[in-house]
Amino acid sequence: MSNAASHEKNEIIRLKAADDLRKTMDDYFGRLRDAAETGRKKIAWCTSVGPTELLYSMGFEVYFPENHGAMLGAGKNADKYIPSAIAIGYSPEICSYLTSDIGAFLQNETPLQKMGFKSIPKPDILVYNTNQCREVSDWFSFYARHFNVPVLGIHTPLGIDELTPGIIKNVSDQIEGLIPELEKAAGRKFDPDRLKEAVALSHEGCILWRTVLEKAMHKPSPINFFDSVIHMGPIVVMRGTQYAVDYYKILLAELEERIQNNIGAIPLEKHRIYWDGMPLWYKLSSLAKVFSRLDTCIVASTYCNSWVFDDLDAGNPFESSALAYSKLFIVRSDNAKEKILEKLLKDFSIDGLIYHESKTCHRNSNNLYGLQNRLFETTGIPYLEINGDLNDPRCFSEEQSIIAIETFIDQLAGHQK
Repeated sequence: MSNAASHEKNEIIRLKAADDLRKTMDDYFGRLRDAAETGRKKIAWCTSVGPTELLYSMGFEVYFPENHGAMLGAGKNADKYIPSAIAIGYSPEICSYLTSDIGAFLQNETPLQKMGFKSIPKPDILVYNTNQCREVSDWFSFYARHFNVPVLGIHTPLGIDELTPGIIKNVSDQIEGLIPELEKAAGRKFDPDRLKEAVALSHEGCILWRTVLEKAMHKPSPINFFDSVIHMGPIVVMRGTQYAVDYYKILLAELEERIQNNIGAIPLEKHRIYWDGMPLWYKLSSLAKVFSRLDTCIVASTYCNSWVFDDLDAGNPFESSALAYSKLFIVRSDNAKEKILEKLLKDFSIDGLIYHESKTCHRNSNNLYGLQNRLFETTGIPYLEINGDLNDPRCFSEEQSIIAIETFIDQLAGHQK
């Protein structure tokens, strides 16, 4: 199909690698289901930016409640489940991943049931890192109480300006300190060589993922934000395994082929946008069509860049993991964030920014303390702020937001002229 034909139909050109992604993710859930049903492997729950490499190296199958929360949002069922969590005392103001996930559990429903699961997989141990948000501690503690299993936490400092040796040592010691309890839950001894292998695979996968995202520097971009938030699945749940590495080689080859043939994710790319904040999981498809109709490609985002851990080093697994997980954008000070964003805006030739202020995710909403104005002063790049939420559609006015986006893109066109 030619670019012109796609444009006339307002169609986004589908990535062929989506079929490989589906198989890769199906296989991941198949391994998890087998562990849950047979007990042949122990199951650890982990936060999305937690010590995944350590858990895989110790033989666990690893389950990610945040991934499950995104599945609930994308399935447009979160608002059905959130009230059940609120009914037992959870605030509607906290993370809607948390409230929808716990609410679905209380209703004994999960999208995993369509894959043959009876319920979410019972954990043998839960491990979190507060670098994403402090709510994960309360979230995981709920399940630790319910299943009567251990819960372990890494508490990362917040608002980091410079990554000092003291910070890195503190987090590194916390990661290494998990080992005795993990050995008890796994029923096996920690093997340093297996950790080095997992860290090496994680580093390779992260480099491939970074390269995938950097392909969007090309004009036209072969991939957009709505592709990336789906294709990031393996780097979230299979980081530290060969499975993620194998998949991103497939995706990267297709993007390179698109660049050679001058095929863009948006048939006639005219405007290049940076997206700051969480996705609106329940509106991915409709928003993708809106931006395609406006000949606008969201080429880069804070969210998708959150899984680029290129500082991982198999030769120094604990300290390099501490550095990588503390270098995360969400953990940094506003001064550090501004510098990071300035570079990204330049590298990706950005025409405008969209800040999604998520009702229940303040940590991932970077327009709350004036950063957007300071960044405009230094770059001159226009921005738009929209209100919504990662999972709760009741916080999002679609009609109002689409009008704002259309007006913003129209203004960008005038600005570019």
